Amino acid sequence: MNIALWIVSGLAALGFIYSGSLKAFQYEKAKASWGWVKDVSKGFVVFIGLAELLGAVGIILPQALNVVPVWTPIAATALAAVVLFGALLHVNRKEYREIGVNIVFFALAVIVAIGRF
Repeated sequence: MNIALWIVSGLAALGFIYSGSLKAFQYEKAKASWGWVKDVSKGFVVFIGLAELLGAVGIILPQALNVVPVWTPIAATALAAVVLFGALLHVNRKEYREIGVNIVFFALAVIVAIGRF
């Protein structure tokens, strides 16, 4: 079970690092890739990106270093909330095609949260 949780954690972390780095450090590329970015402030997009990057670190390092490992499921829960709110934004914008990615990353984050609590 521990190996499976590490695999799920790694997949989630890679996805959030990719997404978060685009939002936090490559705003123009994010704007070209995702339609919703044009409709919210740049500061909010960067904030979401930094939150995703911090969450990606949070689902790996505390558990890996065995330093306050309770932060791992807390970070995973926070990432699940970010993804859930993202899905709600897509529903409001009628971007139903985009929700599939949200469902996958929501599931990954919830698996990590439940498995590590």
